[in-house]
Amino acid sequence: MSYADKVFIEMCRDIIDNGTSTEGEKVRPRWEDGTPAYTVKKFGVVNRYDLRKEFPALTLRRTGIKSCTDELLWIWQKKSNNIHDLNSHIWDSWADEDGSIGKAYGYQMSVKHQYKEGMFDQVDRVIYDLKNNPYSRRIMTNIYVHQDLHEMNLYPCAYSMTFNVTKKEGHEKLSLNGMLNQRSNDVLTANNWNVCQYAVLLHMLAQVCDMEVGELVHVIADAHIYDRHIPLVEELIKREPLPAPKFWLNPEVKNFYAFTPDDVKLIDYETHEQIKNIPVAV
Repeated sequence: MSYADKVFIEMCRDIIDNGTSTEGEKVRPRWEDGTPAYTVKKFGVVNRYDLRKEFPALTLRRTGIKSCTDELLWIWQKKSNNIHDLNSHIWDSWADEDGSIGKAYGYQMSVKHQYKEGMFDQVDRVIYDLKNNPYSRRIMTNIYVHQDLHEMNLYPCAYSMTFNVTKKEGHEKLSLNGMLNQRSNDVLTANNWNVCQYAVLLHMLAQVCDMEVGELVHVIADAHIYDRHIPLVEELIKREPLPAPKFWLNPEVKNFYAFTPDDVKLIDYETHEQIKNIPVAV
């Protein structure tokens, strides 16, 4: 039984049974027909995944590992804010006529900042610190930049990643752990997508920094299920979890900027059928 499935089922059950509803309140998101997209939500959801034990991909339905890795690399590696640099169309509704999503996500990763050691963008600074000062408690990124919010077509949902290095007794290499902070998470469409993305990121950074992967902690301020998603989620969490897949990362890649989605695979990834035609609120 996949541990990620267990976490997902328990989280969804808790949100549906014990969450609070926004029905009748003033909300920003709308369905395609223009009606308000209400949610049932829980505040302060924290999920923990030990990546040494298994890769946290759902088996209740398939998570597209190459597509979610492509989006991750679009932000962290290409540091792009243009959908033409992305192979999927998930950001199309947020882009302007030139394909830009404004000063959001990858744009913030590309901005260089002054440090004592010189100029770095946030990604390069993380890699520098992991290699040169791994026990620092200051290794983090933050793309929720208030002065630029008015020029972002969407405020960042997953906005901060904090890295922390430990050493497991009896292990030669250091362990790379990460805490993903997310202000908002659409549980059906995006929860496992984000979990898999940042699990992949930890695997990649651990490899290029000669570490082993550790734990991923996912902190969600507002974990919600949209009203039109509740029947779909109820169907999903009734399914029987299958064994977790095995994760493969191309061991030849030692430079973070050399990774491609083809360097990531899930082996023996058996899943239930996909849920199709999920309505998306924007």
